[in-house]
Amino acid sequence: MLLQNMGRSSAFRCEITWRYFSLAQVNSKDDAWTAWGAPESEHVSGRFAFRAAEAARRQGAFDQLHMPLLEARHRDRLNIDDVVVVERIAVDAGLDLNRFRKDLADPTTSDALRRDHLRGRTEHGVFGTPTFVFADGASAYVRLAEAPDADHAPGIFERLLAVVAGEPSILEIKRPGDHQPIDFSGGWGPPGVFGLAE
Repeated sequence: MLLQNMGRSSAFRCEITWRYFSLAQVNSKDDAWTAWGAPESEHVSGRFAFRAAEAARRQGAFDQLHMPLLEARHRDRLNIDDVVVVERIAVDAGLDLNRFRKDLADPTTSDALRRDHLRGRTEHGVFGTPTFVFADGASAYVRLAEAPDADHAPGIFERLLAVVAGEPSILEIKRPGDHQPIDFSGGWGPPGVFGLAE
């Protein structure tokens, strides 16, 4: 939702190209199995939503369907592998439902998932979502505690960009356990480093 709120802000503009990445594929214990090659009769978490997004792309309506799918999944906690849920979102997005159904039935809609997933893994080391890949090739998996509003999204994104693209030596930042927002108004405070002493 960070990027959605970035789009609502007039303070910052950036071009976003969405790519598909399957967590079901990443989490599979079977090296021979693929999310895009699994039989149609096998339920693969997320595959229906990927194919729905690609069917929308064929109508030139990817953006109209993609964000509502994300909102349905993450905000509304709906099952976006459910045909009824996805078709309702498609209708609300203004898609031609008959064409949408025809494109969903076309197994080649999984080709884009295969292409994007493999490219993400091999070229950018993607292991989870969301992963941001910047113009200079720097990439970062980002998990926010909550979605910032439109007023704060640009500042958060600018700081993310500064760390990820501006400092390639930083490989990972992760907060342990429950954490409170850091108040930097009084400066950094006393230093503290937790690690192994030799």
